[in-house]
Amino acid sequence: MRIVELVIEKDLDGIDAVSLVDAPAIEENFIALAKEYKMDLAEVDAEKRILMGAALIPNKQIYRKHGKDEFYVFFSENTVKKASELFLQNGNQSNATLEHKTKFNGATVVESWIIDNPEMDKSKNYGFSLPKGTWMISMKIEDDKVWSDAKDGKYKGFSIEGYFADKLEMSLQDIEAENLINEILNILKDGK
Repeated sequence: MRIVELVIEKDLDGIDAVSLVDAPAIEENFIALAKEYKMDLAEVDAEKRILMGAALIPNKQIYRKHGKDEFYVFFSENTVKKASELFLQNGNQSNATLEHKTKFNGATVVESWIIDNPEMDKSKNYGFSLPKGTWMISMKIEDDKVWSDAKDGKYKGFSIEGYFADKLEMSLQDIEAENLINEILNILKDGK
């Protein structure tokens, strides 16, 4: 089965939204963070409503099927970093969907980082064991139903939505363009 590297070819490429899904393609679930707040005479559990997990893992092969065509895609460490930067630069941190189908309001990526040192990264404190170059996010959920569904396990992880170029197709297009230019040059040269 072929393996295709996805890359960011231009600034229009990148991630438009993060989706909460039952089965994340990167095979990593998020965790729901809660925090206790103590008041004078009463102890109240107030939840932070934050989900934390991997948005993209470099070099992780992700199975894809389009019709009868089956293949794997992956993102290099450089592409993961660039995608995470463009996501924030383009102001997409409040773009969220459920299962890649339904847009919803009330979710914002409030924290974003790339794991530089897997042994020293804060993600380790939450039970993650992910490779260098992984893009981690924390998403605050204001929507009551979505938060309840996430806590109940209906949504288990993040999945990105965006546009990426296929490096293999780019290479083939470059070769085809070069062949066409050479043919035109040969025609022009022969015509003189």
